[in-house]
Amino acid sequence: MVGFSGARDELRSADLRVTRPRLAVLEAVHAHPHADTDTILGAVRQILPEVSRQAVYDVLAALTLAGLVRRIQPSGSVARYEARVGDNHHHVVCRSCGTIGDVDCAVGEVACLTPSADNGFVVDEAEVIYWGQCPTCVTELSTQSTQK
Repeated sequence: MVGFSGARDELRSADLRVTRPRLAVLEAVHAHPHADTDTILGAVRQILPEVSRQAVYDVLAALTLAGLVRRIQPSGSVARYEARVGDNHHHVVCRSCGTIGDVDCAVGEVACLTPSADNGFVVDEAEVIYWGQCPTCVTELSTQSTQK
């Protein structure tokens, strides 16, 4: 968890004004990696009960634009947010329960950003999503199949 002093420093380093909603949202994203907006809203309302849903959306947009937060949206999922930014990591998603985990780039940062054909684009980010079953769901599926 970044703590409020760390969150203040992050906001200032991104030239964002330090406000209570921004501090609370940034703290919530650090505390709940890959959280959806409802989870972040719930965490923020523990600190600021009066904060509106729209304020949280606005803060998430500002933090994402400033590069303090990364927005991901695996196929079939709502948008999720994480504080791990500035590296070239990917994600693994469980098809059963939706759990998301971080996966470091297997071939190194530069190789992932060098496509076989860039069509004239200047590539600055690569997104890879691995799909499968998390350990909990694998165990549950295995247990269910042996009980049949």
